[in-house]
Amino acid sequence: MTIRNGFISLILPLLCFLFPLGAGAEGIAGTDLTTTKYHSQDRIQECKVTVKNSSDSGSVSKRIDGTTPEGRQFLADAVGASSAPKALITDVRYWSNPDYTRIVVTLDREVPFAHHKLRRDNQVSLPERIYIDFTGARIARGVKDIPIGDGLLKTARVGQYRSDVVRIVLDIENIRDYKIFPLSDPFRLIIDVKGDRKTEFSRLESTIQAPRHDPVPVQESVKVEREKTGEKFKPAKIRRIVVDPGHGGHDPGAIGADGLKEKDVVLSIGLKLARQLKEQMGLDVVMTRSTDVFIPLEERTAIANKVNADLFLSIHANASLNKSAAGIETYYLNLAKTDKAARVAARENNTSLEKVGLLQTILFDLMANYKINDSARLADDVQKSLHGKLEKKFGGIKNLGVKQGPFYVLVGATMPSILVETAFISNEREVELLTDDDYQETAAAGILEGVRNYIKNLH
Repeated sequence: MTIRNGFISLILPLLCFLFPLGAGAEGIAGTDLTTTKYHSQDRIQECKVTVKNSSDSGSVSKRIDGTTPEGRQFLADAVGASSAPKALITDVRYWSNPDYTRIVVTLDREVPFAHHKLRRDNQVSLPERIYIDFTGARIARGVKDIPIGDGLLKTARVGQYRSDVVRIVLDIENIRDYKIFPLSDPFRLIIDVKGDRKTEFSRLESTIQAPRHDPVPVQESVKVEREKTGEKFKPAKIRRIVVDPGHGGHDPGAIGADGLKEKDVVLSIGLKLARQLKEQMGLDVVMTRSTDVFIPLEERTAIANKVNADLFLSIHANASLNKSAAGIETYYLNLAKTDKAARVAARENNTSLEKVGLLQTILFDLMANYKINDSARLADDVQKSLHGKLEKKFGGIKNLGVKQGPFYVLVGATMPSILVETAFISNEREVELLTDDDYQETAAAGILEGVRNYIKNLH
């Protein structure tokens, strides 16, 4: 007998006795451990553990034979897992929107995950469901099942499926499709479920469950004030615009040489843009944030979908290791065609180039209902007007054009949406411009003119 096999033989009786007790002592949510058997016959070491999991209304029996390679590996993994620190599922929340429901699962570190869809089981009265398993994880105190009942999903159930696996089950009422993608810092998994609701649903009274660690998202509806002079503007199909100043709170965005933070300058431009849109065009404006708070990327488009926005404008400032890089550019959601676009997306996504590449592999599916052509036209109108106004007033402003890239903040938007890079905060001259109130007002005016031109072309 090898040293490894001898160790397994010695540890198995203790493991069979402690495995259910240790799991129960951790306070496993939604799991009942029932019986444990242990018996030894010569060199045969065997243990049976039966686990009933309320998150999937079934039971799992595992017979462990310490003489087989599979059994030894299972026991070795179990012994190793008992001492390894596990990630915590810290938050589960959701947004109900007219066309889809978004579930967000937040963890304190990255772990492997797998997802599956199960058919309805009429024999045991189980609905169609999606489940996601997180390996090397456990449930934090206070994380509970969530009743949804929005016509697409019934509930989101959270359970400790095994001692090192958390299972989240989404009970389906009526869906067509679902997409899953991860985000970083903190690690979280986004599940977008799409379908046709059978029940009446108001876009303006949909549900948002705010994260526990941040304030409720600031959704400042700017009071509509029609322009009192000049020709009255008729906005046709565009009634409500969401303005999204990037970053905020503990996320400063890019930082200039003089300490200027992207989050501060884009908030200032965003507030000016909101004011101009409602004063000059009579549009209803909703801001994802109007103060220095952090709003997760996935929450920003969820806000836009929640209020039934017609356009989504995300305002940012660019940055580059090349301090001479300068100019303005406007992006819409698509695959990055250049390395530079991928690097910009990685910075704005607060992630790595590798994970941007991962997003690109699933982006076609994520964009199934995304208005790519409309977004491209909006980006073109805004870029032309923004550059024209800034160049006329300040001179020497480079037009870097319209580009496309995999920006998380634009994923899931059901309306035309763009990301505007208003200047390079890493460039000394453009840092001075970004802090100039006149530049900020002109930049806002340029974006507004682009929106106006886009709307005119809808007629």
